[in-house]
Amino acid sequence: MKGALSAIARQAMLQPQEAMLQTKNKKNSLFIGIPKETSFQENRIPLTPLSVAVLIHNDHEVVIESGAGAAANFSDRDYSEQGARIVYDKKEVYQADIIIKIAPPTAEEIELMKPGQILLSALQMSTLKVEYLQALMAKKITALSFEYLRDEGGVLSVVRAMSEIVGATSVLIAAEYLSNVFDGKGLMLGGITGVPPTEIVILGAGTVGEYAARTALALGAEVKVFDSSIYRLRRLQNNVGSRVFTSVLQPIVLEKAICTCDVAIGAIRASHGRSPCLVTEETVSKMKPNSVIIDVSIDQGGCFETSKVTNHTEPVFRKYDVIHYCVPNIASRVARTATYALTNIFTPILLDIGEMGGIMNVVWDKPGVRNSVYLYQGQLTNQDLAEKFKIPHKDLDLLIVSNR
Repeated sequence: MKGALSAIARQAMLQPQEAMLQTKNKKNSLFIGIPKETSFQENRIPLTPLSVAVLIHNDHEVVIESGAGAAANFSDRDYSEQGARIVYDKKEVYQADIIIKIAPPTAEEIELMKPGQILLSALQMSTLKVEYLQALMAKKITALSFEYLRDEGGVLSVVRAMSEIVGATSVLIAAEYLSNVFDGKGLMLGGITGVPPTEIVILGAGTVGEYAARTALALGAEVKVFDSSIYRLRRLQNNVGSRVFTSVLQPIVLEKAICTCDVAIGAIRASHGRSPCLVTEETVSKMKPNSVIIDVSIDQGGCFETSKVTNHTEPVFRKYDVIHYCVPNIASRVARTATYALTNIFTPILLDIGEMGGIMNVVWDKPGVRNSVYLYQGQLTNQDLAEKFKIPHKDLDLLIVSNR
């Protein structure tokens, strides 16, 4: 019965554009708040000063907590010159109608939120606690998760952008730790005439793997890519525009490649739960001295049995004389670039909320934004969260139709 009602709601959402235009509200002026991130080593900020200028130009108000952009090298003055209001008390930021931030708000920050606010932030499903959801539900918050935002092509836009950054950056990190400066092998990543190129093994042919391969190939390295999916391997091969060694995950072939490579990058993600552990401790012990492991999947447990979480302050450790780099939030290492990538995604959404007369109209009109909503006016709408925490949820399509 519920499935049938949902189908009817979706049919209602496909009504002719002329009918939809008659129901839209007039343009709204938004009040947007950007608090300073308190999460450990989170250096990004969701909007750049120039994006703030665009919002101000469109008659929206932006309030930013002092120092919010400092870690990404954006000063308070950069934002104030573009029309943002800089405040020193976090409570003032949480008086805004829309809160946009990178990490999920803490329990203390949820206390500061006012009923009926709109929240745009990460959700971080793997570390989410039921108390977090219940606190937001109690305040009737409408919450959107960055991880589930999709663009017009159906691509997870934030995930894709951050994966591109992480993939390219992981190879540049490997280049640093191969050098003498960090007590590495003293190798230049890549190669020159008459000198054999460095060998890089990439586990995973997704976006991270693709951009790691692109960067490594551009530097002249010899690249080998392993994945369980022939489709993803073929797609990577076509996208990079160059013939690279590709293989399905054959244990004997993989072990041989790992033992002879200079750099191994773990970039296999699990859709649910822990990432697969593909390289045993015994295999790591056979790697060449001063080889480098970059375990991008460490936030899901890691692809290497010897991996353990590190941070930007102490990013590496050695085991079996192999350098391990296991920092979960690699994008924060290049926070300014990551901020530019994020602001390109978030600014159009905020402009749409204003132009289209509110969040409800945007959710109605934009399937990609609708996909990111997990709380709507305090009602849980995400089925995965409902199943995880055994909380009843409501169909978002039905909620939208009933509110129009």
